[in-house]
Amino acid sequence: MDGGKFVVLQFANIAPMKETQNIEFKRQWRDDFLAELCGFANAQGGTLYIGMDDKGNVVGIENAKQLLEKLPNLINQTMGLLASVNLMEEEGKEYLSVSVSAAEQPVSYRGKYYYRSGTTLQEMNGNALQSFLLRKMNLSWDAIIQPNATIEDIDREAVDYFMRHAIEAERIDPETRNDSTEKILRNLKLIDDQGHLTMAALLLFGKDIERWNMSAIFRIGRFQVSRDNLIIQDNIICPLIMMPDRVISALRGKYLVSPIHYEGLFRKEPLEIPEDGLREIICNAIVHKDYTGTFIQMRVWDDRIELWNIGTLPEGFTVETLMDEHDSRPRNMLIAKVFYLAGFIESWGRGYEKIRKAFESEKLQFPKFEQVRGGMLATIPRERFVTINNGTLQKSDQETESGTESGTESGTENTKDKIIQLILSNPQITSRAIAKELDMALSGIAKHLHNLQATGRIRRVGPQKGGHWEVIEKP
Repeated sequence: MDGGKFVVLQFANIAPMKETQNIEFKRQWRDDFLAELCGFANAQGGTLYIGMDDKGNVVGIENAKQLLEKLPNLINQTMGLLASVNLMEEEGKEYLSVSVSAAEQPVSYRGKYYYRSGTTLQEMNGNALQSFLLRKMNLSWDAIIQPNATIEDIDREAVDYFMRHAIEAERIDPETRNDSTEKILRNLKLIDDQGHLTMAALLLFGKDIERWNMSAIFRIGRFQVSRDNLIIQDNIICPLIMMPDRVISALRGKYLVSPIHYEGLFRKEPLEIPEDGLREIICNAIVHKDYTGTFIQMRVWDDRIELWNIGTLPEGFTVETLMDEHDSRPRNMLIAKVFYLAGFIESWGRGYEKIRKAFESEKLQFPKFEQVRGGMLATIPRERFVTINNGTLQKSDQETESGTESGTESGTENTKDKIIQLILSNPQITSRAIAKELDMALSGIAKHLHNLQATGRIRRVGPQKGGHWEVIEKP
């Protein structure tokens, strides 16, 4: 036949099938069921059985032979699909199976795109449709061309930063170090033949990444007791290639502690969280984030860190898949490639094994990963900070802030006592006002306030704006 093929098959005493992601039952045929076939073709392919009830029992149809002639051409003419249409019989009842394979190109029905997910048919719109179309064309979102951007929008400092790391990782030839910005971007497939920049180029190396994507932000917040009790926060906004270092620097300076120990005569101050593993988790959040959604969110609590980025796992993947050996399927292929060349992430799905080894080597609990709120959540226990708070480790140097912009020595108990005295005299005093009174950097005051709260000497009552401080333990 022109649009497909058919055969007549007979079956008897067959146990009822069940509807799955590849199987759907219908009692009678209606032309709007073409949307079901469209959904199958855009997913993994599937079969529509005509003449079966919802439980998979054959009820039969009277016009089976007419549909046998009609459907192959109808399916081909409306959607360009070649369907396999089979006439089948069970206990004298005729029914049809209509099968389509997964299509290599996007398939639409009456201008709409459908997708079979589980046992449901979904119409794709907005970001989901955009991602689907790009995936079918073997492109990722970050490959979209930005026609209004020019090479002047690229920060050469960020490009040089990438080149240094990529050469150090031995993934780029050192002789290319001094290549022009345009040549480097062209070699990275971040610019087309007409000189148009991709979204990946602008996010990885852009001077003003918010101009191109308002959600390209890594937000860090320190919380106590509840999500309403925000102590301090930072918005990290910079070229994505530099973001992991900026995040780690902020965590080291304000949010996490660095317990001191000695190896021989050498003083060591590693982060409380294994830095290699933490950096891998941060890079994964940046690389796999859905940049059509909201910003990355890191919440630091007394007992844990919660890092969430929007973007679900690839189709067919589960959290368990990530823990085992698996293929690498980055959401943003160009961004992932640049992070790999810089030595920031592993290829071939080895990143979670790297995280596991980092935590196991320091005998710390492995983080928990789960899909929640349309994204990935990593929960990292703060075992060492909990131990410090319980008083079983020394709490001196790891709580101090080394220096201010003017070089003033800070981090002493005397400084903390002065902060408490200022709070006692004015519970509504702001951190900026404290910094001005003590002639210290605002970042240093923020860390002292954080440590005073962490050790239970003060607490914040009410919101950041409009709330006040309360002294629990006076000097």
